[in-house]
Amino acid sequence: MGLKSLSKCLVASALAALSAPALAQDRSGLNIEEFATGERGGVAQFNLAQQLYAMGVKNQEALLVVTAARLASGVQMTEVGHEKETRPGGGDAADIEADDAAAPVDAAAMLAMARDLAGEDENMIGMIEDIEATGARGRIGGASRTLSRLAAGAVDVWKVPFFGESYAELGISGDGDTALGIDVTDESGNAVNCPPPRHDEFYCDFVPKWNGFFYVTVSNKGRVSNSYYFLTN
Repeated sequence: MGLKSLSKCLVASALAALSAPALAQDRSGLNIEEFATGERGGVAQFNLAQQLYAMGVKNQEALLVVTAARLASGVQMTEVGHEKETRPGGGDAADIEADDAAAPVDAAAMLAMARDLAGEDENMIGMIEDIEATGARGRIGGASRTLSRLAAGAVDVWKVPFFGESYAELGISGDGDTALGIDVTDESGNAVNCPPPRHDEFYCDFVPKWNGFFYVTVSNKGRVSNSYYFLTN
């Protein structure tokens, strides 16, 4: 066979392969790789910072709050807008409006609290100033957040895409005013086995089998609104 004939044959074979139906991927069952693992990133670090901060405030321990601030400031957060549906609740409108000024605790708020707890402690003040001076240097990336204000009794349903065979992180960081109920399902409605939230703090990680959407349902169990960050990697 000549070179020209061979080229025609290869082109025909390629076109036939492209036009043939692709082998269907098995998408039955839960879209989670049961034994897959990955390296935790910015969402996990921010979640840990929230836990340390809450412990530090409860015990009035400046060092814990400073440590939490260092962890939180070490995460480069990107503001994004995920697709969301909100279902109204039966909360009191006056309570909701009065509570809208509240916000989840971020690195800046942690540092402000650390200063209050540090008092005249020069070592603590030095650590705080070091964190403030460091700024964005050395931050880990790959984390995003979306601020949501959820009325009393209301429900947010987030729709989030994740790549198959890639590590996925989800988190919730609330303002502390109310308890939040959180459920995660894949696009077929199968429940993802996530740890229960701690009041209004939540973290879950997994590896999807294939590219797909996941739905995160956040319900406000309290009588006033809750401002929270929805976190993803």
